[in-house]
Amino acid sequence: MRITVVIADDQAMVRAGFRSLLGNESDITVVAEAVDGESAIATVRKHVPDVVLMDIRMPVLDGIAATRQLVADHSPSRVLVLTTFDLDEYVFDALRAGASGFLLKDATAEQLVAAIRTIAAGEALLDPAVTQRVVDAFARTAHDNRQPPRELADLTKRELEVLRLVARGLSNPEIAHELIVSDATAKTHVSNVLSKLGLRDRVQAVVYAYENRLVEPGAEQRRT
Repeated sequence: MRITVVIADDQAMVRAGFRSLLGNESDITVVAEAVDGESAIATVRKHVPDVVLMDIRMPVLDGIAATRQLVADHSPSRVLVLTTFDLDEYVFDALRAGASGFLLKDATAEQLVAAIRTIAAGEALLDPAVTQRVVDAFARTAHDNRQPPRELADLTKRELEVLRLVARGLSNPEIAHELIVSDATAKTHVSNVLSKLGLRDRVQAVVYAYENRLVEPGAEQRRT
């Protein structure tokens, strides 16, 4: 399967670097570039790529607002946000906007390519360092007196357990090992949780779990 990509970044050298790097991959094709959030939306609507590499700080419209609009459009394109350590507050907002993955800008070429393939396959991805910062942000902003959403009552005891494991960053095979079930059963449980809660992917499940205090900050974190 060939993966199509749109690169949205206001720096020409960054776009050129990503295009050059991805040009070496036989299964990835950069179909277009965008220089700001507004053009990113228009470009994604035109080309409908599998993955959008979205910078956060861009003129006209930032990457968070652009991501939010694409999600509102029900675009099938999935957003991989590239971020740096000094953008914690933006990462937090972009998670809520509906991004499917995060990667630090100093990631290796191999990590970037692997992230694009992961996102294109319908999975979600958070750089471990970013994950911990996001968890810390939820710890600072979550409210103890927040009422649990009504849809939580629709989850079975096992599905609630699965949600907590997803929030800790466990993969389907790791969840299967933890619960002593098959990989297929674990995958079914995760799909049921996302469906019942109306969540797009595992990243949104992490957001949901921490916002609703289903997992306490400080729990063991792994790659999401």
